Amino acid sequence: MTLDWPTLLPLIFAGLMGLAILIYVVLDGFDLGIGILFNFADDAEKDTMIAAIGPFWDANETWLVLAVGLLLVAFPLAHSVILTALYLPTFLLLVGLILRGVAFDFRAKVPAGRKHRWNRIFFAGSLIASLAQGYMLGVYVLGLDSGLAAMAFGALVALCLAASYAAMGAAWLIYKTEGALQQKAVRWLRSTLVLTVLGMAAVSLATPFASTRIFDKWFVWPQMLYLSPLPILSALLFVWLWRQTFHLPKENDRHSIVPFLTLAAIFALGFAGLAWSFYPFVVPDRLTIWQAASAPESLAVILVGTVFVLPIIIAYSFYSYRVFGGKAGDLTYD
Repeated sequence: MTLDWPTLLPLIFAGLMGLAILIYVVLDGFDLGIGILFNFADDAEKDTMIAAIGPFWDANETWLVLAVGLLLVAFPLAHSVILTALYLPTFLLLVGLILRGVAFDFRAKVPAGRKHRWNRIFFAGSLIASLAQGYMLGVYVLGLDSGLAAMAFGALVALCLAASYAAMGAAWLIYKTEGALQQKAVRWLRSTLVLTVLGMAAVSLATPFASTRIFDKWFVWPQMLYLSPLPILSALLFVWLWRQTFHLPKENDRHSIVPFLTLAAIFALGFAGLAWSFYPFVVPDRLTIWQAASAPESLAVILVGTVFVLPIIIAYSFYSYRVFGGKAGDLTYD
């Protein structure tokens, strides 16, 4: 392949879009997960859980906006095909995110007697958004199939992705809280890891069988040898994390961020496997990156804007996580 600009620009934008999706899954994954866990906490714990995500949750969704924006402007044909096939779950995703945002603000402004209503809405919005994302992933893996088998697989992945987000949320609470809530978060992490493993295994096993092309990319020598570190490392990290849950929290709260970073690494490995499986297609077995891409002249203009915007988003993210690091404090709205 000749790496001239018409060839290179779509690759650059595919990489940027993939990076934005991965960062979104990790960062917004933990605050969606905390919303899912909301229903299993008491009132005081709910306030602490909100304080643990308060400075971050809104900014985390910036990565979703960036990913969808890049899909729209850089790969308009793919944007049309994907969102048409996934119209209903996309609608439900937006409903869930809107419910979360409204509930997050209103629960702090209503009288105490009405707070429970908005707590339930926050939980429902988080669960709906997570399930919608999981269903979209499952159907996408099967090539945007609309049959009953694809819908059933999408439902399975939806449940498992919601559990994965709950695991991320529990791992974040281990880092951001202490005392009884931190110990409860350890139990939540242990419980949700089972479904997380099931979900990643289901997607990993289904992807090669969704297409003979993908099957040949994974099960042909020597590609099998080169790709073997991905599932092996993922399995080892899962086993290691499971064993660590029986020793958390550690004395002086040492290494409390490690469970979250371990899950982020597992997600990154799984994402790398999916990226390899579908490359060079942006719509599985229908449209390649180059077929779906905008004109090189348009991509060049968009790249200039991205070069300015992306570093600002990254810098702000690092800054906010640094400023609001440490344990979550008492929730106040003074």
